[in-house]
Amino acid sequence: MTSDVEQRAIRELDRRRGDGFEVTLYWSARTGRTFVTVEDVRTNDWFRIAVAPEDALDAFRHPYAYSCRRGRPIRTSSEQTAAAMQDDG
Repeated sequence: MTSDVEQRAIRELDRRRGDGFEVTLYWSARTGRTFVTVEDVRTNDWFRIAVAPEDALDAFRHPYAYSCRRGRPIRTSSEQTAAAMQDDG
């Protein structure tokens, strides 16, 4: 559960929507870290990638390319749920 203090510490810096996707850039006032979330509004599937502050705009504009370039695997929310279920089995 996220506390009210943690919620206020996360600031939305930018958001864009198009073709069924919503991309949002966030910054944590508490940690100074930035991250990008990508949501497929048609399926409610999403993923989040942590990015260095100097790369935040690049990651916001091109989250899939950024993730692949950095060698960071994209795990969607449904993949995370499936993996957790396999670990419990």
